[in-house]
Amino acid sequence: MKPGGGTRVRGGETPVRVGVFGLLGSGNLGNDGSLEAVLGYLRADHPDAAVDALCGGPEVVATRYRIPATRLHWYRGEYRTASRLGAIVGKGLGKFVDVFRTAAWVRRHDVVIVPGMGVLEATLPLRPWGFPYSLFLLCASGRLFGTRVALVGVGAAPIGDRPTRALVCWSARLAAYRSYRDAQSRDALQGMGVDTARDEVHPDLAFALPTPGESAPAESALGSPGPVCVGVMDFHGGNDDRARAEEIHRRYLEGTTRFVRALAEEGRPVRLLTGDECDATVVAAILDAVDSPLVTAAETASLADLMKETAAADTVVATRYHNLICALKVGTPTLALSYAAKSDALMAQMGLDAYCHPAREVDADRLLEQFRELEQRSAELRRTLTERNLAATRRLEHQFTALTAAVFPATDRTRAQVQAHTDANANAHALREIP
Repeated sequence: MKPGGGTRVRGGETPVRVGVFGLLGSGNLGNDGSLEAVLGYLRADHPDAAVDALCGGPEVVATRYRIPATRLHWYRGEYRTASRLGAIVGKGLGKFVDVFRTAAWVRRHDVVIVPGMGVLEATLPLRPWGFPYSLFLLCASGRLFGTRVALVGVGAAPIGDRPTRALVCWSARLAAYRSYRDAQSRDALQGMGVDTARDEVHPDLAFALPTPGESAPAESALGSPGPVCVGVMDFHGGNDDRARAEEIHRRYLEGTTRFVRALAEEGRPVRLLTGDECDATVVAAILDAVDSPLVTAAETASLADLMKETAAADTVVATRYHNLICALKVGTPTLALSYAAKSDALMAQMGLDAYCHPAREVDADRLLEQFRELEQRSAELRRTLTERNLAATRRLEHQFTALTAAVFPATDRTRAQVQAHTDANANAHALREIP
């Protein structure tokens, strides 16, 4: 008998209890896309599982994905700056209360999945007592109560701040399963002292999402160029850039605005994309500065919406990681305004590593040169993306099979799924060996 709950699954008698955990439903489309991919896997491979969430936006998750959801933090102002005594006391008390809330929630589950997200990195401003502390509570509770915590397709990066690094590394060590969205993430965690020898690397979970019906690039009958999607971000640098955050943001905004203005002056329609609610201020600033009917803002509420927008474009230039993934997944030639190593790694995986531009130093003239070169190679790059997307789909099928084998209670059904996948891989390998 598992403490605090029913018997573990044996022969399908009791549904396995699965929790999903993270800053989900909080306005970040990439995080929610990772959740959607994992829910798709659970519904396909574990349809009898009882699934619920401990997350940042429980109302959104419960409404959109139709699963029970609990608020991640007891204190509702967790991610607001605490400047008054009452808020400081509330935050401190919340950290104590969350120890017991997290433990009680974890104890009710057989498996907890952290779906994707950059949970082992600090490439954006991050305090150790924020999400790193919450992740540590989760993984420590899992180890204490025998609940298998799986960090699935997560991102990691070297962390300079010692308290944050310690919490992240101990969380990773306490997890029962780890996989990463790129090799650099695994290498970063190993460089911080975690043994990653048995961990696997797979494409980002968003590549497992269904691709909406794609539109042809909107090129006119006369052959005039079609629209360009420009994905923007409320970018202020990373965790180590706090002292010059405003300068970084100003340079990013000025360079991106100059680029958008140049496209509009050439007669190119531009669609501004976001990936988080906070990006709206950047969209508003660009629209105000450029003031052209050719520049419009797309309303996107999911990665599916982003994929529809990018599929209809000739070319995409984007900053946010999941803006890039959506464009690459639908096969649209893409240029990355890269703010972290994960963007560079993603572009290299998809064969577009020549088309990265630093988000901290946006040079509009150089960006235009790269953009024009990208468009000249459009047909060739579309073929490359088709091939790379097929490979990503196959690798994610292996990811989900490995996850089932590693953390789910063994039943006749799961054994059959793992054996079928193993046999299919063996057959494919044998066919490749035939001269």
